Amino acid sequence: MTADSRPSSSAQRLPAEQLHAHELAALRAWDCHPRPAGWQLSPRAVRAFILGSDGETLGGQIIERKIYGNDVLVERAIVTLAGQRGLLLAGEPGTAKSLLSELLAAAISGHSTLTVQGSAGTVEEGIRYSWNYALLLRDGPTPAALVPGPLHRAMEQGALMRFEEITRCPVEIQDLLIPVLSDRVLHVPELKGEGAMLLSRPGFNIIATANLKDRGVNEMSSALKRRLNFETMQPLSDARLEGELVSREAGRLLAAEGIETAPAPDLTGLLITLFQELRQAQALGVALEPLSNVLSTAEAINVLYSAMAESWYLGGGPPGPAQLLRHLGGTVIKDEEDDRRRLRDYLRLVRSHRSDDPAWRALLEGEAWL
Repeated sequence: MTADSRPSSSAQRLPAEQLHAHELAALRAWDCHPRPAGWQLSPRAVRAFILGSDGETLGGQIIERKIYGNDVLVERAIVTLAGQRGLLLAGEPGTAKSLLSELLAAAISGHSTLTVQGSAGTVEEGIRYSWNYALLLRDGPTPAALVPGPLHRAMEQGALMRFEEITRCPVEIQDLLIPVLSDRVLHVPELKGEGAMLLSRPGFNIIATANLKDRGVNEMSSALKRRLNFETMQPLSDARLEGELVSREAGRLLAAEGIETAPAPDLTGLLITLFQELRQAQALGVALEPLSNVLSTAEAINVLYSAMAESWYLGGGPPGPAQLLRHLGGTVIKDEEDDRRRLRDYLRLVRSHRSDDPAWRALLEGEAWL
């Protein structure tokens, strides 16, 4: 890894602890505040890592903001993890739940890769532990034959385990967490003696995420809910902050691909206005029929990146507003014909009120691609 932690060509994406290694090192050098047992940084330093240092130099480094618009929620999440209650981050798709869980794990535990990806196919062995069957057949159940899963490793190391999309798992799989969150003990009944019971080390906790659109896919039991603090992340409502985030992240993606161009501020501004109006189902004082798909900030980043990448790879000059609609169809609308109709209704409203504006007139030229 290079000194400034830029991604190498051998990795498409680095985990947060490697991508931001220089910031974490600076915070460790600066951090003299009280910290919970087992934490790599104090809660104050964790907050600075996620929400930035507001231009202040900490340990010789200005810390960049990584989560926008949910500052109080981030602080509550940090306090929750300092205790012995698990944390569940809920919200619409694309509201940075997974990013926040990754950043929290990187700052608190020093690594963010003890992760379970929830799905209908998630099984107990993929969470707790499994066995090396060659050793199991030869020697029987021994500590050497045990293959620790993310939960076992997190408890043993005193680290955070991330459980992504927990509500996509069957209820009986979700409920594996109840005794662990209650007693901080993982039983391994196949082993004898001390090995039959793993006590969690200080610093262990669980961060789960769940999409609001998936709520009800596998409803969580009341017993599990009681052991988790729920925090609901909201989409960005501040257009200036969202524009800053979209421009920065799209620029970062472009730089990682070696694309030597940057998003124009007016193009980004036009995209943010488009997303905000469609997300709020209101434009020019007129109520609109809301889209079924969530227009998340992550999708805005993808639309802007795609428009810039198309211009770079396929030529035709710098991307214009029309390219935004070209990529909005594939990134956001997908195969939802009702959403395509709702978008066209919005564009008819724009045409009747903003056709004198050159930028909006150019945007409307892309309607044919829908």
